Amino acid sequence: MSWRNNRPLKPFERAFLGILLAVSLYVAASLWGVVAGGLPHLGRALADGEIRFAVGLSLWTTTLSTALCLLLGIPCAYLLACTRLPGRRWVQALLELPLSLPCLVLGLCLLTLFSSPVGKALREMGLRVVFDPKGIVAVHLLLNLPFVIHLAAQAFAQIDPELPLTAQTLGASRFQAFRYITLPLCRPALLSAALLAWSRGMGEFGATLMLVGVTRLKTETLPASIYLNISTGDNGMALAAALLLLLLSLAVQGVSRLAEKLGGDLS
Repeated sequence: MSWRNNRPLKPFERAFLGILLAVSLYVAASLWGVVAGGLPHLGRALADGEIRFAVGLSLWTTTLSTALCLLLGIPCAYLLACTRLPGRRWVQALLELPLSLPCLVLGLCLLTLFSSPVGKALREMGLRVVFDPKGIVAVHLLLNLPFVIHLAAQAFAQIDPELPLTAQTLGASRFQAFRYITLPLCRPALLSAALLAWSRGMGEFGATLMLVGVTRLKTETLPASIYLNISTGDNGMALAAALLLLLLSLAVQGVSRLAEKLGGDLS
């Protein structure tokens, strides 16, 4: 066995190969349990109105929150990466803090915020968040917006600053240079950030449980459906819901790889 350049594997590389195979086997065996257990119940799950509701709510809230993450995250990332913003390091530290906190802690933070007078004022304005599907979007924003900002800022920081400056010397405004130079160069990284944020949103449960609870046919996402079915002893339906999440993750990986291939072909 050898690498692509036909160089024989060194002894330590063979040891690493053994570790790689063991890890791959562990992951494959774990996933196979969901596939084997959920496949016989997949048809029943797809015909079940509650599962279809959970799929629809998951898709709607995750897609909306991902769009908001991009809409809000790209300007924030650009400022952090490409301008001399006062207090930039402190802002970066603040925005990266949610990335290292447990989901339950973040959910408790949101519950405290929206149970405060601020939350009461929002409820009076018609924006109910606690124990409401709109709270799922709020959870996804707190979890994924710092993540998108971090990845987008890294992408913006890798752009040669001479490129937009050259466009500006040729008559383009700073916004035009951002739109036609910076954004297209960062498109693959931004797409990857969006897909990863979407995947994270689809699988999120801990913070959502803390803020909106788990109510059938109201705040029931796919992860919540798994929890409810396990709680009621319907393991087959829980495995089928988990299999649906697995298939959605595979679809996202396929789209991501296709986008990378198209980006490489275009470049």
